[in-house]
Amino acid sequence: MSYFKLITQLIEQGYLKTPEIIEAFEKIKREDFVPEESKGEAEGNYPLPIGYGQTISQPLTVAFMLELLEPKAGERILDIGSGSGWVTALLAKIVSKIKKGRVYAVERISELKEFGENNVRKYNFIEKGIVKFFCQDGTKGLPEYAPFDKIHVAAAAEKVPQVLKDQLAAGGKMIIPISGGILKLNRINEKEIKEEFFPGFVFVPLIKDSK
Repeated sequence: MSYFKLITQLIEQGYLKTPEIIEAFEKIKREDFVPEESKGEAEGNYPLPIGYGQTISQPLTVAFMLELLEPKAGERILDIGSGSGWVTALLAKIVSKIKKGRVYAVERISELKEFGENNVRKYNFIEKGIVKFFCQDGTKGLPEYAPFDKIHVAAAAEKVPQVLKDQLAAGGKMIIPISGGILKLNRINEKEIKEEFFPGFVFVPLIKDSK
C-alpha cells in the first residue's frame, strides 16, 4: 500500500476528516520518522518499533487522536512522549499557518529525543522556531511555557496528572491514553473540565521519574 492510499483509506473509514489534518498527513511523511530498517513498512497501518521499548503509533490511532484534539493554526501545543517526532511534526504543520503557533515536544528518553528532533529538522520546524524539544519527565508538563491551548500525550498514564490539567488553558483540550482507551478533556473554565472516554486503544506506558 502506498502512503497516499493509506491516507485515502483513513478518509474513507472516517478517521481523517479535517482538511488541515489531512493536509498535514499528506505533507509530513511517516517514512521520515521510522528507523532505517523499518522504512519499507512505514506505509503500513500498524505501530512500528523505534527502539527503547517505544513505538511510532498506528496511523489510524494518530488520525483519531488528532481529530479529537482539533489542533488549529496559531495554537500553543504541548506534545508529551514525542518519540519519533511524527506527531510533533504533524502538529507543527497545522499550528504554523499562523506565525505565533508553537509545539513544545517532551521526550523522557534522551536517545529518542535526539532521534525525534533530527527527524523534525527535516521539515525545518526547529530552525524556524516553531518546535522546541525537551528531554525530561513529561508528566510534569512545561510550566514555564504554560498555558497550552492543546496537550497531546502519546503514552498511557495510570491517571491524568493534575499538573497537566493545570497547564491547560480555558477552552483548551487534552488527549491522553488511559485504562485501555483515550481520554479527551475539555477545559470549560478555570474550575470545570468535561471528560469523554473512547475505549479500545493500547499504548506503551508513560515514563516518569521515580521521584
